[in-house]
Amino acid sequence: MEMARPLDALNKARGKRVLVELKNNKQYVGNLVAFDIHINTVLENAEERVDGELKRNLGTVFIRGDTITILSPQ
Repeated sequence: MEMARPLDALNKARGKRVLVELKNNKQYVGNLVAFDIHINTVLENAEERVDGELKRNLGTVFIRGDTITILSPQ
């Protein structure tokens, strides 16, 4: 079985919906547009969620990588 690097997994998720959870327990769901080696992330059509429920629509957002605890494709 071939081992994938973490950035390879993110490359596969580009253009797809992802869940991003931050250190402050906020969650954002949106289409992964771009990221860099620091996992700074750009999402389009982003939504802020609290306890799984939609809180507000945000559009395009930039999330600083050092605040992210989980980044998961949906």
